[in-house]
Amino acid sequence: MSDDVQPNHGDRFEVVDDPVSILLRLDAANLSLSEMLVETLHAVRTHLGMDVAFISEFRGGTRVFRYLEGNFVPLQLAIDACDPLEDSYCQRVLDGRLPELIQDAALLPEALAMPVTKALPVGAHLSVPLRFSDGRLYGTFCCFSTTPDGSLNERDLNTLRLFAEFAARLLERHARSELLYAESHSRIRSVLEQRSYAVVYQPIVHLLENRIVGYEALARFSATPVRSPDLWFAEADSVGLQAELEIALIEEALRGLVYLPEQVYMSLNISPSTVLTGKLAAALAHQPLDRLLLEITEHVSIDDYGIIAETLEPLRKQGLRLAVDDAGAGFASFRHILKLKPDVIKLDGSLMRNIDCSTECRALAAALVRFAEETGSKVVAECIETEAELAVLRELKVNKAQGYLLGRPAPITAPVSNAFDWSILNR
Repeated sequence: MSDDVQPNHGDRFEVVDDPVSILLRLDAANLSLSEMLVETLHAVRTHLGMDVAFISEFRGGTRVFRYLEGNFVPLQLAIDACDPLEDSYCQRVLDGRLPELIQDAALLPEALAMPVTKALPVGAHLSVPLRFSDGRLYGTFCCFSTTPDGSLNERDLNTLRLFAEFAARLLERHARSELLYAESHSRIRSVLEQRSYAVVYQPIVHLLENRIVGYEALARFSATPVRSPDLWFAEADSVGLQAELEIALIEEALRGLVYLPEQVYMSLNISPSTVLTGKLAAALAHQPLDRLLLEITEHVSIDDYGIIAETLEPLRKQGLRLAVDDAGAGFASFRHILKLKPDVIKLDGSLMRNIDCSTECRALAAALVRFAEETGSKVVAECIETEAELAVLRELKVNKAQGYLLGRPAPITAPVSNAFDWSILNR
């Protein structure tokens, strides 16, 4: 491997006499795993005056060079190159045939008998095992020079061990992260393949006309662990499967549309990232778009509202309506409203839970209602659970609402009426 393929990290960490200071600075640096380990190798190699430093991983009887740093010309070393473990210094150090610290390899018969000693050549050599906290052996942390160095001592070996422990901690953290990623990916993939999900529908009631105007489709999961849908979607997002899961739930939700009266719409939840995949149009193909409301669910600011608006424009021209969910829950929802120009603004449950006793919540809700009137949007209040909350909504002239007081989410497997029975409030 030549110098021109090494990562360019800009200014190197200054090598000082105290290795602990070097490690503290490395630990605080905002670097990737690869950058961090290469900097660690650079620091220890420079500190000990070696030509090459590397981290190897042991896999199935082979030694794989995972991270390299130093002067590789004319040495034939490369990242991900491998050789038989039995033919390496690493194995001989581990089983005790060679010491961890070698000042001059030419003076040790065991080392001199190895072809690599003369081929490189190997002069001074230091090697220590890399072990995780559970004792599992990952590989070795090594450095060597092509010339002997009689000044190397136990203190230098302890310095190498210190850097090796730091590297092992980084590698173990990364391995654990990869394992968790694989487990999450497998879990979400299993949910998709086994269809371990269902959809329930919560009625949206017109308070003045005493009728159900829509149903919001909500996801439910039967897989383990038992947890709320938002956590399932968050995990799917962490492994790149959020769009596939959301589209699967939308397709499942649309199965219930045939049971709703024609004048009743269905509200579907989707994240901006899924919108941008372009998969939504296929999922909504041949559906009555004028009976669908798309709720944008996102609690963080969107990078490019223009792209989202452009993606949704063809569907909106065909009748698809757009809602911004969780209005009042944070600054992001206000940006969504301003940038996406939704047909419907859904007041967040955090406002509703305090609206009958909090002047601030009432004032914010009133401001959103007024904004909707000015912009031609409709307002739907979420999470209505008490008659006191309902009374305040009437005062604010919010005519559409949903919540446990008005109807709990439930499956729909047969035709339903849009008439609303107010007697349920007294049950």
